[in-house]
Amino acid sequence: MLLDCWTIWARLAPWLLLGMLISGLMGALLPSDWIRRRFHGYSGVLRAVLLGVPLPLCSCGVIPAGIGLRQQGASKGAALGFLISTPQTGIDSVLVSVSFFGWPFAIVKMIAAAITGLVGGCLLDFVEPEGGSPSKTVDRSRALPPEHVGGPKEAERWFERFGESSIEILRSIWVWLVVGVLVSAFINAYLPAVWVQNLESLGWFPSILVVLLLSIPLYVCATASVPIAAALVSSGLSPAAALVFLMAGPATNISTIGVIYGRFGLKSVVIYLFAILVGSIGVAWLFDGFLLSDVSHNIIIDHHALSAWELASGVLLLILVGKFMVSDLRRYFTKNRLAEGDVEEMTLVIMGMTCSGCVHRIETALKQVEGVRDVSVDLKAGSATIWGEPKLSEVIESVTRLGFRAINPLEGI
Repeated sequence: MLLDCWTIWARLAPWLLLGMLISGLMGALLPSDWIRRRFHGYSGVLRAVLLGVPLPLCSCGVIPAGIGLRQQGASKGAALGFLISTPQTGIDSVLVSVSFFGWPFAIVKMIAAAITGLVGGCLLDFVEPEGGSPSKTVDRSRALPPEHVGGPKEAERWFERFGESSIEILRSIWVWLVVGVLVSAFINAYLPAVWVQNLESLGWFPSILVVLLLSIPLYVCATASVPIAAALVSSGLSPAAALVFLMAGPATNISTIGVIYGRFGLKSVVIYLFAILVGSIGVAWLFDGFLLSDVSHNIIIDHHALSAWELASGVLLLILVGKFMVSDLRRYFTKNRLAEGDVEEMTLVIMGMTCSGCVHRIETALKQVEGVRDVSVDLKAGSATIWGEPKLSEVIESVTRLGFRAINPLEGI
C-alpha cells in the first residue's frame, strides 16, 4: 500500500504544482476586488460561473467567497452559481484529472461544472427575482492608507501576492489531499473488484444513484477526489459514475448545505441540490455514449513508470505538505496551551476575509505586533482570537494595513 501511495502522490504532484503556479499568477495579476464586482442578473450568473470554473478555490474557501459575493451586491443566483461550479473543478483539479483520465474527461468535468452552476444560479434568480440595482461594491483599496495603494509599494507586493496565491491553495487542501491519496491507495490495494462490479451489475441508473447518494454528504476537495475516482474506475466503476462522484463529492457536503440554508434560505438549498443531483446525472448520461466511454476501465497505477520529473515533484510536494502539517500541529497545540493557561485573550471581528490566504496574511501580520504571543483566525466565524497583551490600536492598525477591517465586538460596530 505504501508503494501505491507514493505512486499516486508522484503522479499528481507535477500537475498540482503547475496548478499552484497558475493560481499564483491569477492572484498576482487580478485586482483584489475584481472577483466580487458586478455579479447581478443572468449575466452575473454567467460571469460568476465562468470565474468559478477555473478558480482554484476548495470547499473551505468557496463558502466565504460566495457569501462575499452576496454581501458585495451580487444576486443570490450569481452567488449560488459560484458556490456550485467552483468546488467541482479548478486549474489544479483539471490538471490532476488530465494525469489520471486524459483531456477529454477533464474537459467534460469543466463543462459539467459550468452547466450545473448556470442551471442552479439562473433557476434561483428566476424563482426569486431581485428588483433594483445591485448595491455598491466596496473597493478595498480605498480603505487603505495612501502608501499602500499603487506606486512602488504595490509593485513590490506583486511577488508577495504571487507567493500567497500559489502556496495557500495547497495549505488549504493538504489534509484532504493526503486523505484522498490514502483512500485511493486503499481502494487500489484492498477493495475487491467484485464489489464495484456488483454495483455496476445493478444497472446504469441505480449504480449512478448509489454513487450520487454516497457523494452528497462527503467532504472532499476537487483535487483529492480525482485519485479516489481513478482507483474506483480501475476497479470496474463506469467513467460516468466517476464523473458523478467528481461533481457531487466536492460540490456538496453537510457543512455547505447548512451554510447555504442559513445564509440563502430553504429555496436556495432545494435548487442547489436539484442542480447538482439532476445536473450530474444528466451530464453523465449526455456524455457517456461518446466521450466518457473513451476513458479506460483499466486505469492501472504503474509502479515502474515514474519519470524523474514526477519523482522530483513528488518530493517537493511532500516537503511542502510536511511543512504545513508541522505548522498546523504546532499552532493547534500552542492555541490549546494558551487557552488553558493564564494568558489574556481578546477576540476581534474581521471583515473582508474570503479565503485561507486572507487568514494566513492576517495571522502573519498580527504575530509581528508587539505583545502578541499567538493568533488564531477563524474564516467561517470571521474573527481573530489573540493571546497576549498587545495594544488594541496597534492590532487594528495592523489588520487595516492589509485592507481588512477589525472591530472590537465589545464596543459594537
